[in-house]
Amino acid sequence: MIELRILEPDDWPLWRELRLAALADAESAFGSTLADWQGDGDREERWRGRLAMHGSHNVVAFFDGHPAGMAGGVPTETADSVELVSMWVSPSARGRGVGHHLIREIERWATRRGAGTLRLSVKPGNAPATALTCVTISGTPKRSPPRTSTDPG
Repeated sequence: MIELRILEPDDWPLWRELRLAALADAESAFGSTLADWQGDGDREERWRGRLAMHGSHNVVAFFDGHPAGMAGGVPTETADSVELVSMWVSPSARGRGVGHHLIREIERWATRRGAGTLRLSVKPGNAPATALTCVTISGTPKRSPPRTSTDPG
């Protein structure tokens, strides 16, 4: 069973756990590195700040009761567009619909904001993430082609 939790700044330990796991598993897929978020970068106020980013929407997926994935939605420079960032699914939960649930939640958030476009922020060469843009879901914001970007956190 897949359950989603929308995160608030007080949920920073959960976001931290998954973010560090994501960077350890697939560092090349993100604009940040594991080293960026360890040592001096591993501070409660920094984790809280990431979750408190103005206008952001951060979600964690649980699969069979265990944290299994994460994604964030962030506003862009235009009011009618938002970006999907920081998406990751645990290797043990891949292929089980977790990524789909995360994307759908970010799409619902985008719709509530009035966004007409959901952009996927992707590092060059990240073919699995680029492939996500091929999925079309009726009644949700249009997905634009991925753009090369760095991850905000």
